[in-house]
Amino acid sequence: MLCGPWRRCRGRPEEPLKSARVAAPLELPPSSPECGARRPGLRALKKMGLTEDEDVRAMLRGSRLCKIRSRTWHKERLYRLQEDGLSVWFQRRIPRAPSKHIFFVQHIEAVREGHQSEGLRRFGAGFAPARCLTIAFKGRRKNLDLAAPTAEEAQRWVRGLAKLRARLDAMNQRERLDHWIHCYLHRADSDQDSKMSFKEIKSLLRMVNVDMNDMYAYRLFKECDHSNNERLEGAEIEEFLRRLLKRPELEELFHRYSGEDRVLSAPELLEFLQDQGEAGASLARAQQLIQTYELNETAKQHELMTLDGFMMYLLSPEGAALDTAHTCVFQDMDQPLTHYFISSSHNTYLTDSQIGGPSSTEAYVRAFAQGCRCVELDCWEGPGGEPIIYHGHTLTSKILFRDVVQAVRDHAFTLSPYPVILSLENHCGLEQQAAMARHLRTILGDMLVTQVLDPQNPEALPSPEQLKGRVLVKGKKLPAARSEDGRVLSDREEEEEEEEEEEEAEQRRQTKQISPELSALVVYCCATPLRSLGPGPDPSQPCQVSSLSERKAKKLTREAGNSFVRHNMQQLTRVYPLGLRMNSANYSPQEMWNSGCQLVALNFQTPGYEMDLNAGRFLINGQCGYVLKPTCLRQPDSTFDPECPGPPRTTLTVQVLTAQQLPKLNAEKPNSIVDPLVRVEIHGVPADCARRETSYVLNNGFNPHWGQTLQFQLRAPELALVRFVVEDYDTTSPNDFVGQFTLPLSSLKQGYRHIHLLSKDGASLAPATLFVHVRIQGS
Repeated sequence: MLCGPWRRCRGRPEEPLKSARVAAPLELPPSSPECGARRPGLRALKKMGLTEDEDVRAMLRGSRLCKIRSRTWHKERLYRLQEDGLSVWFQRRIPRAPSKHIFFVQHIEAVREGHQSEGLRRFGAGFAPARCLTIAFKGRRKNLDLAAPTAEEAQRWVRGLAKLRARLDAMNQRERLDHWIHCYLHRADSDQDSKMSFKEIKSLLRMVNVDMNDMYAYRLFKECDHSNNERLEGAEIEEFLRRLLKRPELEELFHRYSGEDRVLSAPELLEFLQDQGEAGASLARAQQLIQTYELNETAKQHELMTLDGFMMYLLSPEGAALDTAHTCVFQDMDQPLTHYFISSSHNTYLTDSQIGGPSSTEAYVRAFAQGCRCVELDCWEGPGGEPIIYHGHTLTSKILFRDVVQAVRDHAFTLSPYPVILSLENHCGLEQQAAMARHLRTILGDMLVTQVLDPQNPEALPSPEQLKGRVLVKGKKLPAARSEDGRVLSDREEEEEEEEEEEEAEQRRQTKQISPELSALVVYCCATPLRSLGPGPDPSQPCQVSSLSERKAKKLTREAGNSFVRHNMQQLTRVYPLGLRMNSANYSPQEMWNSGCQLVALNFQTPGYEMDLNAGRFLINGQCGYVLKPTCLRQPDSTFDPECPGPPRTTLTVQVLTAQQLPKLNAEKPNSIVDPLVRVEIHGVPADCARRETSYVLNNGFNPHWGQTLQFQLRAPELALVRFVVEDYDTTSPNDFVGQFTLPLSSLKQGYRHIHLLSKDGASLAPATLFVHVRIQGS
């Protein structure tokens, strides 16, 4: 019988866990390349409930699909779903390492039918749209444009991938972990006899990123070898996996609250929730969690939670570090645009460097898929009266302005319904400016804002809610301020003229006047040079937008902190990277957010901590690309200065406990095991910026334990981002990046939490997690 007396917990959750050290091995995430290198059997797909699906069965058999890369490069290749259901193997002309012949279902951003990619629109004319599909990936991996032999075969891949992605999204963390470990289990079964020798077990341990002591590993092996024949099979293998995946630190935490009967009653679970600081903790809430996460039906009937149910809860989104209430749109969206941080991209059209990299409409699609709401269009004179977009005076390739506007129409509102701003850097003559205006009107139609929403108050900026589904044009408007020789300057020129940058003379020669047709489309985002911050005869207007280089914005923040903050309450400010960043490197956006700059534009094509911060800032509020600025950046009488934020108001304490199933960095080297350390970084006002890290754990990426406490004093917690980073320690060279997760401090939940790690490109590394205890105390 599972029911038992309710006992008070004997410890407090703030106490460090004493026996969390685990001597078991490391696991690789489902994204590990080795996972699909060998066909591991149908167990994984059976667990996904898709073994009888006709589309999936066709994918398992494989298809010869034509890969299309240019007008002349069309190559037939074999593509086949691996039996893990997580990866697709593909043929290459020149064989490479196994990991180079695979892509993973969880890394797919979208599957498009027909000629719905730039590549197929340009190069797929010889293939019927019904036979074509495009697989778009997260991160920087290029699209895969394919043509099937028949329309039906193309549909099988479109439908099959949709089912696999849906099933993968629906899997909970425990199911992902089970799926993942069995994939490696069958990979390690070298003779595919469904039995595991000790040698094969050692191979499994190396695959899952742990270098376990031979004596300990053999003892664990023999404890499961009940048949005493030096082979594990059936139930013995499952027992070995259970022991391998044990979480002693969670068991200890569970037993603090469950008492001697080793089950949690609803009142005991409620006490845990209260100690966690869970909002809305109640007996009814505890009962609901038991019904949701408990796996044992008998326990569920008696309103009890077992250790397995407790682990399911802590590994779920409700047990994660990010407040689930903040994952939907929860902020007030009825305030003026100036009151929001707005996710913004610089040189959006580029997929690589700004000197010789390719330009592509796909870069806009990817930016929108990452929640971007302000994109840049560098417009230049093109042949045949058609304006083009590229990085002027460089070797970057060129794309048509009208194609970019079509991409905006088709993809701008897929992820977020809130307004998109097109930031025009205009280098065209009057005739092609008129063509730009014509394309904007005819392609975008009613999406385009062409007149003020409130004629009674034309100078007032509307809210994101009022502008849902609408596109705004940012650019010059007539009548406009003119330079000494009477010409209208582009946004960038105004700033480069003030900063006396080298390319000013060339830019000046290229500048043309603004056409009335294009000027008429600039309604709420009129590009205007920033002359001064203080009050004067020409006060700032809400519909004016100033574009500043990162250098100018930093200077204003440091020298005129509160004045710049107040300026950004009244009108929009766009900040862009210095032109000297030839490789499209980024700057830290945090310093600009500290002073309330709304449109902090980054190179979305360049991964790094800067884009991690951007993703963390816009992770909340439904990832809609708009985040309400803190009160201190919105109140008209605010005295806030990011350079002088006052005394510490908040203490953040993070106890880094353990990690689980960290990815193997070099999948082609079985003996390459990570030595992980954890660093916690605070990004906020200068006085709050800090980083602390743990020691490293030798040769264990499967379940390393630290039990170390890191503490931070914060003066402006409402602006702070917290970044959790895992690195592979190296004594002779810089540490290698393993994974990270960034979120606003205001969205970080207290108590025992799992942090679900992301790759450099922002893709999930599931089932890789950190397990921490968080405490946030106000002064």
